Amino acid sequence: MAHYKAADSKREQFRRYLEKSGVLDTLTKVLVALYEEPEKPNSALDFLKHHLGASAPENPEIEALRLEVAEMKEKYEAVLEENKKLKTKLALYEPPQDEKHGE
Repeated sequence: MAHYKAADSKREQFRRYLEKSGVLDTLTKVLVALYEEPEKPNSALDFLKHHLGASAPENPEIEALRLEVAEMKEKYEAVLEENKKLKTKLALYEPPQDEKHGE
């Protein structure tokens, strides 16, 4: 009988831990959202994964990295455009390939 009470006590501690950390509330909200979804998704698991990931508080490091990636993409696009313009400009001053071989 003592073994049963120990297991029950561990379960209760774990339940309180989940409740205190907000896990139960978050899971309940996501499951309610799935229940209220008019057109059920093909994959309930994907729905849960998507909504759990979206409901997590945004880490400031992640947001900073997203901004950095966006800036790098802009710089990359600008460098590609500059490269294209410089190649066009260079083509005006370089002799065609046929003339180089004739010299």
